[in-house]
Amino acid sequence: MQYDLIVIGSGPGGYVAAIRASQLGMRTAIVECAEVGGVCLNRGCIPTKSLLKSAQVFEYVKNSMDYGTFVEHGGADIDRIVERAKNVSATMRKGIDMLLKKNKIDLIRGYGRLKTPDTVEVSGNEIKEITASHIIIATGARPKELSSLPVNERNVLSYKTALFPEYIFKNIVIVGSGAIGVELAYFLNSLNTKITLVEFMPNIVPLEDEEVSAQLSRSLRKAGIKVMTNSSVNSVVINEEEDECVVSISTKKGSETVVCDKVISAVGVVANIEDIGLENLGIEVEKGKIKTDSFYRTNVKGVYAIGDVIATPALAHVATSEAIACVEKIAGLDVEPVDYRYIPSCIYTTPEVASVGMTEKAAKEAGFSVKTGKFPYMASGKAATSGNRDGFVKLVFDETTDKLLGAHLIGEGVTEIISGLTLALKLGATGKQILKTIHPHPTMSEAVAEAAAAAHGEVIHI
Repeated sequence: MQYDLIVIGSGPGGYVAAIRASQLGMRTAIVECAEVGGVCLNRGCIPTKSLLKSAQVFEYVKNSMDYGTFVEHGGADIDRIVERAKNVSATMRKGIDMLLKKNKIDLIRGYGRLKTPDTVEVSGNEIKEITASHIIIATGARPKELSSLPVNERNVLSYKTALFPEYIFKNIVIVGSGAIGVELAYFLNSLNTKITLVEFMPNIVPLEDEEVSAQLSRSLRKAGIKVMTNSSVNSVVINEEEDECVVSISTKKGSETVVCDKVISAVGVVANIEDIGLENLGIEVEKGKIKTDSFYRTNVKGVYAIGDVIATPALAHVATSEAIACVEKIAGLDVEPVDYRYIPSCIYTTPEVASVGMTEKAAKEAGFSVKTGKFPYMASGKAATSGNRDGFVKLVFDETTDKLLGAHLIGEGVTEIISGLTLALKLGATGKQILKTIHPHPTMSEAVAEAAAAAHGEVIHI
C-alpha cells in the first residue's frame, strides 16, 4: 500500500500529525500496536486527571462542614473511581477513532518497524509492508527503571500500573517527585494511604521555581505526606510471608527503613526507540533520543521523529506542536520552528502548579537583572471563598526592559491561568501592560495583576 505519509504511533503527536497531514491533502496511515491515543490518553494525562478529580470530590465530602454543609459518606470506592477513569479514556478514544475516520486515515494495527527510508514493516496477525514518501516516528516513551529499583509490577510498580489500583493501599513509598510522583502522592493520600515521597534532588518538582517547590512541599506535608528530599532508595526487600516491602532509604542523616505495601517507581520515562529499525537505516541517536533538526528531520531523508523520542520536553502539548510543525513543513508551508521558550508546564496536585519561561534563578544565571512580583493566595478573595488559600503567583521580569521572563504559579486553578501568561510571554508583554490589563474580580486570575503590581511597588486591592 502506497501513502504520502505513515505515522508510527498514535499518541498526541502521532494522531495529530496524521490528521493535519490528511487536512493538507496527504494520503495518510497510522501504525499502532496498542490503543489509539498513546500513554497520554490511556495511562497518563487523561485517566490521571479523572483520578485526581475523584480525589478532589472526596476531599470536599470529607471537609463538607468547612463549607457549612454536611454530607454523610462511607468512604471511597476504588473500583468505581478506576472504572470512571477508564470510561473517560474510552470515550476520548472513540473521539479519536471518529476523527481518524472523518479524515480518511487508515489505522493499521500491528507493530511498525522501518525497513527502508520509505517502507514500514507491520507485524500483526500477518506481516505486511506499506510505503510512503515520508515516515514520522512517534512511538512515545515508557516508565524508566532504576537499577536499585527493578519493577516487577507486583511489589514494585511502575506509575502505569499504580494508576489503576485494585484496592486502597495502606502504606506506599513513591520514588520520584516529578509531576507523576506528586500527583500519585496526592491521589493516594486523599484515599487515606500513608505516603512516603522520596526525591534524590534537594527539592521536590525539581524543574519548578524553588519557591513553588517549597510551597508544594509544605502543602503535601500539611496533608500528611512524608516528603524526603536529598534521599535515594538503596534496596527493596520483598517479605513474601507478610506481603510487604522493606525499603532502605539513604538520607543526609543516614539510612532509614520504611515498611510498606508497595513501592511505586516514578523516576521519569525512557524513549521507545528499540526494535523499530533505526539501526537498519543508520538513524542517529544521542543519549537515548533520536537526533533531529528544528523541523524534526532525521539524518535519513524522508524519516522524521517527534514527541518523547526526541530531546525535547516530554509533554503531550509539546508533541502536538511538533507534529503540526513537522507535517506543515513536509507540505511545503511557511512554518516557524516550535519555540521551546514558551512551553507551559502543569502539575495537577492540590494545590496545582503551573509555570512558563525562566525561573528567577535561571534568569539571573542567564545574566538578566531581575525583579519579581509575588501575590499570595492568602490575600485573594476568591481563594478565601473556595477554601483553598495555599499558593501564590510569582512573575519574573527583566528589570531593564520590564518584559516578562517567566511565570510561576501554585494554587487552585493555576493550570487554567497559565495560558494567558504564556501568550503574554510570547508577545513580549511588560509588567506595566499586565498590571494595566483589567482582570475580573473576584477571580483567581486577578492574582496575576496583583503580582505585576507588586513588582512595581504598587498595591491594588484584596
